[in-house]
Amino acid sequence: MVALSGVVLGRIFAGALLGQLVAGAAVGSVGVSVAARRLPNWMVAPLSAVLLAAYTLLALKIAADRAETAGALTDIVRESLVNGIPRLLTALIPVEATPDTVVVPVIAAWLAGLAGAEIAVRAGRVLLGLVPATALYAGALYVVGPNADTARWTTLVFAGLAVVALAASARATDQPRADDGKVVRGRASAAAGLVIVLGLIVAVGPWIGGRVGATPVDPRRYVEPPQVDSLDESPLNRISGWALEPKDPLLRVSPAAGAKGKVVRLRLAVLPDYDGVTWRVGATYRNAGRVLPPSPRLPGTDIAEIRQDVTIDGLAGRLLPVVPAPTEVAGARVAFDAATGTLIQPEGRTAGLTYSVTSELQTPDLNLLPTAETPSGDTVARYLTVGAGVPPEIQRLADELAQDNGAAYDRAMAIQEFIAEHYRRVADAPSGHAYPNLKFFLFGPRQQGGQAGTSEQFAASFALLARIAGLPSRVVVGFDAPAAGGTVTAGNAIAWPEVLFDGLGWVAFDPMPKSKDPRPVEEDFLPKPTPPPTPSSPAPAPSETPPSSGPPTLVAAPPGPGPSAAVVAGSASGSVLLLLVAAAGTIVLMRQSLRRRRLSTGTPDDRIAGAWSEFTDALRLAGRPVPPHLAATEAAAYAQNDAGLPPLGDLVAGINTVGFAPGSADDGQAAKAGGQAVAYADALRARRSWWRRLWWTIHPGPLRWSRRS
Repeated sequence: MVALSGVVLGRIFAGALLGQLVAGAAVGSVGVSVAARRLPNWMVAPLSAVLLAAYTLLALKIAADRAETAGALTDIVRESLVNGIPRLLTALIPVEATPDTVVVPVIAAWLAGLAGAEIAVRAGRVLLGLVPATALYAGALYVVGPNADTARWTTLVFAGLAVVALAASARATDQPRADDGKVVRGRASAAAGLVIVLGLIVAVGPWIGGRVGATPVDPRRYVEPPQVDSLDESPLNRISGWALEPKDPLLRVSPAAGAKGKVVRLRLAVLPDYDGVTWRVGATYRNAGRVLPPSPRLPGTDIAEIRQDVTIDGLAGRLLPVVPAPTEVAGARVAFDAATGTLIQPEGRTAGLTYSVTSELQTPDLNLLPTAETPSGDTVARYLTVGAGVPPEIQRLADELAQDNGAAYDRAMAIQEFIAEHYRRVADAPSGHAYPNLKFFLFGPRQQGGQAGTSEQFAASFALLARIAGLPSRVVVGFDAPAAGGTVTAGNAIAWPEVLFDGLGWVAFDPMPKSKDPRPVEEDFLPKPTPPPTPSSPAPAPSETPPSSGPPTLVAAPPGPGPSAAVVAGSASGSVLLLLVAAAGTIVLMRQSLRRRRLSTGTPDDRIAGAWSEFTDALRLAGRPVPPHLAATEAAAYAQNDAGLPPLGDLVAGINTVGFAPGSADDGQAAKAGGQAVAYADALRARRSWWRRLWWTIHPGPLRWSRRS
């Protein structure tokens, strides 16, 4: 029964080593207890502890050899014992059987076997002795969570073994011995009952399991995965610095076995998230072994296996450049984000690190692009989201480029050709890809440095225009490395955009300039100029005597019948009233749109931040703005001074998750945070007088506060 726990847990491991090691721990612990059953009680625990230590060392040595983990055995043992639990719960599935991922299951199996055997064999309490094995089995199911199929048959076997253990342990009573016929009939009845129970379990168990619709909780959500700093969260900002020092060596690569062409492109990071300020990786890294989960293979796509050694020289940070998409990494402990394919070294990286990478480079059939469509729905919402406040000039440019291009590929090519034909690549362009930077890059005067940038601005502008045009896009940062091997310098760094197509996956585009003398943007696209302000000085009073020069003055017609002063005043008052009603209606609609945008669009982090803005706006409308020095929990306590107001616990938990673990919030947290923010705002408004509630509804403040924030 203890060994079955290893079978269940082994379903999320690569290979059969974990199940073998857990089975060995089960046999060893139970065997020691059974063999020493005639020894005194006090001798069994020390003897089993010594054998547990020896078996653990053996298991860690076997796992280290299989995983080719470098280092002394003492260091491996120490690190495994210290980091065993977090490494197991943050490891990428399928988990590689390394010392730090097998140490906890092995020790737990040994202790469960020892405790169960001692209670069942020495104390004779079989039912109580099954508790350790059952707890271990339940723990294995919990760790696996929703990451594997239902453990139907192992659970049935586990239950069957429990029934057999209880049946076999039945003792004869002190009653007078029955005749042989009664004994046979009794045993037959017991056997028949056991068969019926097992039959019912086999027949009904799967049906009952199939009726359970709840998804098991994944314990990984409670363990914080490896985190990175801003240097690795947005490496796009480093392009301009690399461009200024193009000869600085960053890394060295060996010849890329299996590569075609003279250049192979290494991918440093994929950046799918954009909030109008920064393109970010937004990854959830999981500790991985040598074998990484393969990317989905697309039909009709050429796949080339490429092997290469990479040695870090001057490249800072934790990101590891590789040929996409990596399937195996040796020589370095890595953490991997399966959604973006980005690799990091969680413990930090030092110069001189060498690692080997095996990648599967997929090349789609580009002849299918003209008829390919782009996916839609929640699965690609991340790649269509842009921050609030898109400059109208950029919006108009995207609309114009997409206007006559219905097909997805035509829209992407229109954006690529426009950027390539109108902008210059310069090495000394300032860093930045926020809305103001991209607006200056796209429309700034050439004589003042506009319409010129590094690959940072080219890639970011393409991806932003593509998203506005309805194309799921992202930005990738990497290097153009020589396929024959050699040094990769800072001048080889480049950023490029990618667009997602149905059946073809992510396709890279190249918006970099094709000529040294691109056409000015004004020749093909001219943003609408800002209208000059209307002069407010009063008109001069008419003079009866016309001036001696200039156009003749018009003489007023003699007074005649016309509208009375009361009619004129009434018309003016009616017009003013209509304007006020229209303005109030417009504000109400804009505020409703602002609330919908805050609570229902963007990532869960964006929606939680929007819910927090709704909460703080409500307090400002109530005349009690949140002091800026208060933390989220303190702000909630400040807001709930009045009794009877709705709780804010989910909102506070959500905003703390966004602040301290960005990217880990889910849709459920966002929905709860939004619901609490709306309920609190409605309750606070309901406590006002009728005219204050009316002013609350048409107050334009939240629109202005939203732009400032």
